[in-house]
Amino acid sequence: MSSEFGSILRVSVFGQSHGRAIGVVVDGLPAGEAVDREELQRFLDRRRPGGSPLSTARKETDIPEFLSGLEGGKTCGAPLCAVIRNADQHSGDYGELADKPRPGHADFTAWAKWGGHADMRGGGHFSGRLTAPLCVAGGIAKQILARRGIFVGAHLAAVAGICDRPFPLHPSRELFDEIASRPFPVLDEEAGERMRAAILEAKNDLDSVGGIIECAAAGLPPGLGEPMFGGIENRLAAALFGIPAVKGLEFGEGFRAAALRGSENNDPFAVENGRVRAESNRAGGILGGITTGMPLVLRAAVKPTPSIGRAQRTVCLSAMEPAELTIHGRHDPCVAHRAVPVVEAVTAAVLLDLLLEGNHGTF
Repeated sequence: MSSEFGSILRVSVFGQSHGRAIGVVVDGLPAGEAVDREELQRFLDRRRPGGSPLSTARKETDIPEFLSGLEGGKTCGAPLCAVIRNADQHSGDYGELADKPRPGHADFTAWAKWGGHADMRGGGHFSGRLTAPLCVAGGIAKQILARRGIFVGAHLAAVAGICDRPFPLHPSRELFDEIASRPFPVLDEEAGERMRAAILEAKNDLDSVGGIIECAAAGLPPGLGEPMFGGIENRLAAALFGIPAVKGLEFGEGFRAAALRGSENNDPFAVENGRVRAESNRAGGILGGITTGMPLVLRAAVKPTPSIGRAQRTVCLSAMEPAELTIHGRHDPCVAHRAVPVVEAVTAAVLLDLLLEGNHGTF
């Protein structure tokens, strides 16, 4: 099904933005793994709406209820199922949208595919609300990876053209934890202040802005992945593009590598403490679809929130004629900062799946 990814570790997301609940089923988790519920909740709170004027005013606790898969605080081998109850829906704000698709949203494509039967209140199954259960799966994956010395973290690399400084060559768990503890997920707090100002300026203009998220995974062994279509980039891209609003993805130098010469783009090899290491990491920790042992580095581009307060041109589907639409309701002027833990979550889930696959489902 389209709302599922993974091979050994299979993650399936269900629900709609304004339905009774949203949730996730995670099958293939190794048994006997402790799940720190408090740590998981802190991770979910980083994504949770209503925390600041930079995000939607929708208030949700986002506390997961585990229906199966945990026994005595540990995974028990059964599929893990968690639900998050929806509590603060304003469905009346979306009545007009059934006949007037919002520019930049999936309203029209859902209408074309399902003949007008899709529940598109709040974006329905296409909504960023569905990233909350993704963070349940990814938050658990992060805890399991950390016990194996693999750490995943991310920061907001850019908003509205304002750039944070990039991760260092070897980002550490301590650096990831420091970013996660901040109210705004950046390395350079002065740049973060300017980003926040740009988001609020767009909000006051009844508009929105996009951003770029840089994510890294430290501690991965070399040799993980496959060539051609089973490569690390392929598997990550397939899952990361499932995050609503992600429109671009690059690894290492990415598109910037196209402007370099080979002598500039290649990462020289060296031996350090009996192990092969690269002196730089323009490859982003991946060569030929397989990990090099250097940190994996990727960047995801997040589009501006399409729900804006300005009047926009659309069509009336019932009359098949031009129309004007002004969107009401509560919307993020920028979703990129709340998507930082979501990119971490999906990256962690994919990496855990690859590690389990390489070890035939066990560690």
